[in-house]
Amino acid sequence: MARHQVILFSSALMLSIMLIFVTLFIQHHFMLASFLFVMLTFLPFVIRFERRKVSGRELVLLAVLSAIAAVSRVPFASIPSVQPTTFVIIITGLALGAESGFVVGALAALVSNLFLGQGPWTPWQMYSWGMIGLAAGLLRHTKFMKWSIGRYVFGFISGILFGWVMNIWFFVGNIDQITISHILASFGASLYFDLAHALSNVFFLAVFGKAWIKILLRFKKKYGLLDR
Repeated sequence: MARHQVILFSSALMLSIMLIFVTLFIQHHFMLASFLFVMLTFLPFVIRFERRKVSGRELVLLAVLSAIAAVSRVPFASIPSVQPTTFVIIITGLALGAESGFVVGALAALVSNLFLGQGPWTPWQMYSWGMIGLAAGLLRHTKFMKWSIGRYVFGFISGILFGWVMNIWFFVGNIDQITISHILASFGASLYFDLAHALSNVFFLAVFGKAWIKILLRFKKKYGLLDR
């Protein structure tokens, strides 16, 4: 794993620990904690992109992918948890790298909620989708992710973990005293939606995954984008 990937992984680990800290100790200042959490989440990637001196052409590509990921969520709004947003984020990470995957994931949540409704859940969605894109990028050169079944497994697990993180925001935002019964009830109630998200990720990866990766890699090679 390259040095910058180690730094990104360490940042992700630190932010995950912070997420647990927010959950356990800052329930009475949830909005402020969520805002600070997002700012700290973006900081390592802003620094990384600044040092890379990302070109305007690269920024346009990331903006377009973010828009596709965001807008693709809107037509499926009537079908809970079924949408191609996570698929686009995973493919971005696989084709363009961890930083690109994180940025597209975070922006997809922010932009799509302009249509679907912003709220205290938005920072948690930004974090969840950003981490999915980051993980896909960090694992993209492994045999596991180069294997089609490996990508399907990753997509399935991503859908489940996304739902678990959003369960955490529900605890913090709506329950004063979190108990085991609250946790079990919440996870049980969300199981259908988490499975729907996970299975839809597998479907989109199986049907469109190879074609999207091929197109993005060809575009990346032709214009020399995001190779540094």
